[in-house]
Amino acid sequence: MKYDIILCGVGGQGGISVSVVIAQAAMAEGLKVKQSEVHGMAQRGGEVLAHLRLADGPIASPLIPLGTASLVLAFEPLEALRYLPWLAPDAAVLAASAPIKNIPNYPETETVLAEIRGLRNSLILDADALAKEAGNVRAANMVLVGAAAKLLPLKASSLEKAIADTFARKGEAVVAANLKAFEHGRKANP
Repeated sequence: MKYDIILCGVGGQGGISVSVVIAQAAMAEGLKVKQSEVHGMAQRGGEVLAHLRLADGPIASPLIPLGTASLVLAFEPLEALRYLPWLAPDAAVLAASAPIKNIPNYPETETVLAEIRGLRNSLILDADALAKEAGNVRAANMVLVGAAAKLLPLKASSLEKAIADTFARKGEAVVAANLKAFEHGRKANP
């Protein structure tokens, strides 16, 4: 088994936290994990990209070759389009609907969303609204983890434990909010 994930967004959206959560859950289930991350020029607003590779056997490289990713998990819709060349033919795209218009020539939001909707296996979520509904608008990234849970080769309980462990130092309220956001994302996934 091998499952390769491209996680993409902009700084401040919690993409690296998501990568850590998924990697911890995978390791807890005995899978091998390799990760590579790139941070943009600014801590907030610059590009953030992580390659996350999960397998039951050795993984030679932390970088995912073009055309082989199982999932593009995008915290921002235009970033989803940027990484389409990495997708395998039967792969999925899961994207947040809210744009971060950090460039002057950002395309019309509906044009970007329509292109994602036109893909064979895609899901667009209003992760911000679901996170707000769950009680913490900053937990939109965990909404996306919840929505991805049915696509990932991992148990939901492993992801929940990894979320709790990742956010434990921030207190019980933050852990509870992130777990609730995760559950909202799971319910949003068809």
